[in-house]
Amino acid sequence: MVGAGVLSLPYAMSELGWGPGVAVLVLSWVITLYTLWQMVEMHEMIPGRRFDRYHELGQYTFGEKLGLYIVIPQQLVVEVGADIVYMVTGGKSLQKFHDTVHPDGKNLDGKKLKTTYFIMIFASVQFVLSHLPDFNSIFSVSLTAAVMSLSYSTIAWGASIENGVQPDVKYSYRTSSTTAGKVLDFFSAMGNVAFAYAGHNVVLEIQATIPSTPEKPSKGPMWRGVIVAYIVVALCYFPVALIGYWVFGNEVNDNILMSLNEPRWLIALANMFVVIHVIGSYQVYAMPVFDMIETALVKKLRFKPTGTLRFVARNVYVAFTMFVAITFPFFGELLSFFGGFAFAPTTYFLPCIMWLAIYKPRKFSLSWWSNWVCIIVGLLLMILSPIGGLRQIIIKANNYTFYS
Repeated sequence: MVGAGVLSLPYAMSELGWGPGVAVLVLSWVITLYTLWQMVEMHEMIPGRRFDRYHELGQYTFGEKLGLYIVIPQQLVVEVGADIVYMVTGGKSLQKFHDTVHPDGKNLDGKKLKTTYFIMIFASVQFVLSHLPDFNSIFSVSLTAAVMSLSYSTIAWGASIENGVQPDVKYSYRTSSTTAGKVLDFFSAMGNVAFAYAGHNVVLEIQATIPSTPEKPSKGPMWRGVIVAYIVVALCYFPVALIGYWVFGNEVNDNILMSLNEPRWLIALANMFVVIHVIGSYQVYAMPVFDMIETALVKKLRFKPTGTLRFVARNVYVAFTMFVAITFPFFGELLSFFGGFAFAPTTYFLPCIMWLAIYKPRKFSLSWWSNWVCIIVGLLLMILSPIGGLRQIIIKANNYTFYS
């Protein structure tokens, strides 16, 4: 549940301000916990049915098919978007590690090494790991990634306290001087928060494979896992967001670790933790995409399911995400765009829509109101956040030398 998006939360706070920022963080925590509970409850809502994309659509009713036709493309967008962001995150964190350990490091031409090279180095690891057969093969990688995420989150707020509040710290809104600019930055910040809380798609993959019987349905262990996960989320997200903003104010970087330089050994260690974490996270999101691509190639386009097909398809996907990351290595801006456009639906309102359609709570009851509030908030987030994120990408691209 705790992903690299936690590192952008102080930056989001600098665009939201103290009051709205705290409100958005708390509200997102509550809403996403509620929608995650709905996902856990609805997974086995039809006796004898596992509602997941690994079954043939032929056995479903029209309404069930419609739900799958909504969820599956949404999953695909989320997973590809996350992998692009993780490419950028891994490359930039690797570069920060290098620059911290060896600040005068240059290539043979006497120039600083490009961000592009570090993203390519990170991608080279993914080219290898992408040929592991299934989720079970990356269990140890995933477990290590989870430990790393808790470690660098703790270092982020701990090192911020060690650095102390900066002498010239300001808590006014960031760079935008116009009202329109501040509003669009506000939208962008909500996208950053949405990305940070976007663990729901991984939950779908876990539910699709977790053991379940009528006597022992999966929702029991799933809900226990959710409770533990969200306690950990609160312990990681709130200290990083609030302490990072308190220390650096509106000058904080879109990745809090990039604003920290001392103690050097600890910051270098934290960035290496990020690299290790996103190596595993990339695969968690990539594995379902590989499955979808290979299934489409074999069942729809009638390719033979050979090792060569698998090798080519997976390498092309990794190469594609690497190319996009190298072209647009904008961490905070990509988080904002994908957070609103891709993650908000499954995280904030799609479970609520399905809940209303399936359980039909009494009109104007607490359940009815709760779901409609989540739907309205989620729709606004999905529409407005990408606008703010796209604006920031365009602004940054105007002053950026591509492939530098």
